[in-house]
Amino acid sequence: MSGNPMKITVVGAGLMGHGIAQIFALAGHPVQVCDIDSEALEQVRPKVEANLEQLVQYGLIDAAKIPTCLERVRTSTSLARAVQGAGLVFEAVLENMELKQKIFAELDDLCPTQVILATNTSVMSITEIASKSRNRERIVGTHFWNPPHLIPLVEVVPGTDTSQATVETAYDLLAQVGKRPVRVKRDVPGFLANRMQHALWREAISIVEHGIADPAEVDEAIKYGFGIRLAVLGPMENADLVGTDLTFAIHDYVLKHLESSPNPSPALSAKLEAGDLGFKTGKGFQEWSDEGIQEVRNRLTDHLLKWHVARKNG
Repeated sequence: MSGNPMKITVVGAGLMGHGIAQIFALAGHPVQVCDIDSEALEQVRPKVEANLEQLVQYGLIDAAKIPTCLERVRTSTSLARAVQGAGLVFEAVLENMELKQKIFAELDDLCPTQVILATNTSVMSITEIASKSRNRERIVGTHFWNPPHLIPLVEVVPGTDTSQATVETAYDLLAQVGKRPVRVKRDVPGFLANRMQHALWREAISIVEHGIADPAEVDEAIKYGFGIRLAVLGPMENADLVGTDLTFAIHDYVLKHLESSPNPSPALSAKLEAGDLGFKTGKGFQEWSDEGIQEVRNRLTDHLLKWHVARKNG
């Protein structure tokens, strides 16, 4: 990236933390990952190395970059040591409001006021997360998507007190390291992409619940239908492509028949009560063998890596 390397601190070594660390280390920044769990910290560099080796296999980076990238990733169980000298701190801990508020209050005390403090929450209010801190103008939402090193999108979300300068600085830095940031203008539950994603999931589950189609058929309809074009044609573009008059006519007819419940589906609640938790238990809306679970994971990773290859090759 342009400019001098900036020390980045990532608080949380779990599902998202090591991927966020990898993004910035690969872009030339020194990164410190902090967690109270020393065993989780021990897994950070091996996980990053495994991700980098996949990128090499697909021709996305040169193998010679791996040692240098790994050298840039350090770990610490001390928050005070981890944030020392940092220019930006990403929080990537569990989705627990009290925990996040506590961490940001501590970060606010530990970090000079020019340091941007960012939360990776996927749905929680940025304003509420920042509410226990004094310098709330420098706290911003940066919602990475899983896996963060392969999904380009990052939603940049201001809280009520977040300054525009904080938003723009975070946006610019994310763009410089190769992400595709989007600005969300208001701090609303679910932000931007999750609101759309879960509107789709609500309708998909409703279709299954009401016997309109089986789960596998619902997925087939998306994967081999409009899902193919979603990667290159968003809904707002599509509305203009077909015409706002046709879009209006379709909505006028069909929207009244779509699921509009503000509550989780009874069918979904029944799955929880029965202990059918999907991949975690081998059964959710469908039944899953260990081989089937691994095939889905491999298929997703392969698709995302090939997407990057196609993008790299123009």
